[in-house]
Amino acid sequence: MKTIKLLSVMTFIALLSFSCSTEEMPSETIESSALVNAPTAKSIEIEILELINNHRIAMGLNPLNTLTIIKSVAFTHTDYMVEINQVNHDNFYQRKNSLIQNAGAAKVSENVAYGYSSAQAVVNAWMDSESHRANLEGDYTDFDISAEQNAEGRWYYTNIFIKK
Repeated sequence: MKTIKLLSVMTFIALLSFSCSTEEMPSETIESSALVNAPTAKSIEIEILELINNHRIAMGLNPLNTLTIIKSVAFTHTDYMVEINQVNHDNFYQRKNSLIQNAGAAKVSENVAYGYSSAQAVVNAWMDSESHRANLEGDYTDFDISAEQNAEGRWYYTNIFIKK
């Protein structure tokens, strides 16, 4: 009986450690000071935003405005992905809640990517994915992006969209 109980507890612990929770990984924090101290836009980031807006305009959709607060929140996640060397959507709800509270967002979504070496390549990859393209073409008002390189020079991207 004790063996079955012990196995049940161990199974429960194993399930918790392999779920979507990232409590054992470095935590991604969004400090209020980070919300106003976004890094200066890189040329690859500007090009990605322009490619997305050009696509939206060609589709008859409104172009999106950039917001420093979105870039700040995106940067915290990109920096986190570089730190753990893994592309993911960990802690998305934390980013979403931060943008709801600090940017007046009613709706939030994000695209992430890894390894693409050009703006066109990452936008093409998102366009080739139905769910990512839905974000690019979605009913949003604002967006921004963070692109950071890891120690090997590979790019990580976080592109966040909001509707106010």
